[in-house]
Formats: sequence, C-alpha cells, structure tokens
Amino acid sequence: MKKIAVITSGGDAPGMNAGIRAVVRTAIFHNMEVVGIRRGYDGFIDGDFIPMDTNSVSDIIQRGGTLLKTSRSERFRTKEGMLEARRKANEAEIEGIVLIGGDGTFKGADEFSEVSGIPSMGIPGTIDNDLFGTDFTIGYDTALNTVIEAVDKIRDTATSHHRLFFVEVMGRDAGFIALNGGIGSGAEDILIPEIRTSIDDVVSRIDAGRKRNKSSFIIIVAEGDIPGGAFEIAKQVKEKYNYFETRVTVIGHMQRGGSPTCFDRILASRLGVAATEGLIAGRKNEMAGLINNQIAFTPFSKTCKQLVDPNNEALLQMARMLGS
Repeated sequence: MKKIAVITSGGDAPGMNAGIRAVVRTAIFHNMEVVGIRRGYDGFIDGDFIPMDTNSVSDIIQRGGTLLKTSRSERFRTKEGMLEARRKANEAEIEGIVLIGGDGTFKGADEFSEVSGIPSMGIPGTIDNDLFGTDFTIGYDTALNTVIEAVDKIRDTATSHHRLFFVEVMGRDAGFIALNGGIGSGAEDILIPEIRTSIDDVVSRIDAGRKRNKSSFIIIVAEGDIPGGAFEIAKQVKEKYNYFETRVTVIGHMQRGGSPTCFDRILASRLGVAATEGLIAGRKNEMAGLINNQIAFTPFSKTCKQLVDPNNEALLQMARMLGS
C-alpha cells in the first residue's frame, strides 16, 4: 500500500484534528503518501482531495472541529454517488481509507468497500459515545466537560434566585452525556430517552426536595427524551407544580466545539495510529476502539448505536440519591 486517504464525516467532535494528525504522521512514518478528503463524503464524490504532509498537521492537536471539514452526504447514499467516489479514488490512486465519524460514516464505508474494493478503517468520532466496540468515542470527554462547566455557572444563578432550571444537552437517541454530565454536575434529576419519563415522578422528586429545604434545582434533559425536549417537560411540570420560578437552558452546539481535553487528544492519537497501522497490516472494514484501555477492532457491521441500558438504572438512581 503506497497511498491512503483520511476523511472526517458526520457531526464534528473535539479531537478529530488529533486523529487526522495521527493518521497522517503514522502513514508518513511508514513511507506512504496521504491525501485528505475535504467536506466528508460530498468532497469524496467531488474529488476534493488535498495532499498532506507532516507540516500540514502541525499545530492542530489542540484545535476543535476538523481541519478537513465535514458533512452528511445524501449523494453518497446512492449507488451513483459511490461509483463516482470510486472513480475519483482510482484516479487519485488511493489504496485505503481511514475514516473518522460515527455509525452512519461506517455504514457508508462498509457499503463503499463492496462497490469499490478499497479497504477502510474507522476511528469513532462522536460526542454521543454511542458506538458499540469502544468504551469511549472521540469528543465525548470534551463534551461532558463543556456540560459540567455550563451547569456549574447555571447553578450559581439557580441558587441566587431560588429557581428550577431544566438544562437540555445533546443526545437524540443516547443519554450518556445527560447521565454522566448530570452526575458530574450534581444535578437533582436526569432525564434520558432510554428510560420513560414520568412527569408525575419528576414533580414528586422536586416537591420532596423542597420539603427538605432545597431552594434550587437543576434537571438535566437529553434532547431526545420526549418530543419538544426540555421546553415541553418544563411546560408540563409547571402545569402540575408551580412553586419555583422555572427557566430552560439549551447548551446546544457548544458541546461539539472547543479545544479537546487531554483525554480526547490521547484517545484520538492512539486510535489514529491503530487504524492506520491496521490498514497497513491488511485489516479492512473495522473500527479501532478502546476497550479496558486496550486497542480493539470491531467490524463496521457491528458498530451499531449503543444506548444506556434501560434495565440498569443504578447510575440514575445514584445521581438522584446524591442530588436529593
């Protein structure tokens, strides 16, 4: 193998640049050429390739976002789009691809490999931490720290004004950010999509806290908990219990940005090296992950979404106990 490509696809996540850096420098160490594919799969179809060398990835390990830009491509979902990407890859003499993204990215890569015959290796890059085959995804730790920093500041206002705050965090399908962000910030309650939310139970917990002389509350809500998210939950709670002045804060895309934490930089570096060296060694269509602090490889076909186990409410109950 003489030439590979690196691509970032789907939602951006802090640490993607560290992953790009690791792929490029590992490939160069092994005497290979590297090209970057800009704008995700859309850029692949358009042939938006740039040569990369050691200097092109200098001074990026600390930067959020992705140097290569990213997108979600509808065109790549079609056979015509994949055939055009194959033609562009063949013209550029690309023999292997390292992808940084989530389950949609890997599903597309698996299908593209069947069409093109070009092997791919993946690196899990998503703040949601919702991929099977790794204990942590790149960007998750940074997103958690962003949530905790924001909630710490909201707590000051909640305490000063005797208010009830509903804080919405990202997590359309998976509640990992809400669950662990809530524990880390000392939230009084946490609502996640994997476990059905009972408004009556939420009200009961708020009232129980008030009777224990709690003067403010923070409730963390994953955006996918119920349709309408934190605003709808706040509305329903207020209809049943109007003792506290209520506010809603949506942290939103702040969770995707910012300088990656040390943990995410190291994780991205380790997985970038593992994926690239795996490709060189003949592995294909697998994601490099970290399980029990050891590198592990999982076929793309098995890197499906992983959710908080609804049968195990131990962490949720612990958070409610400690926040009571």
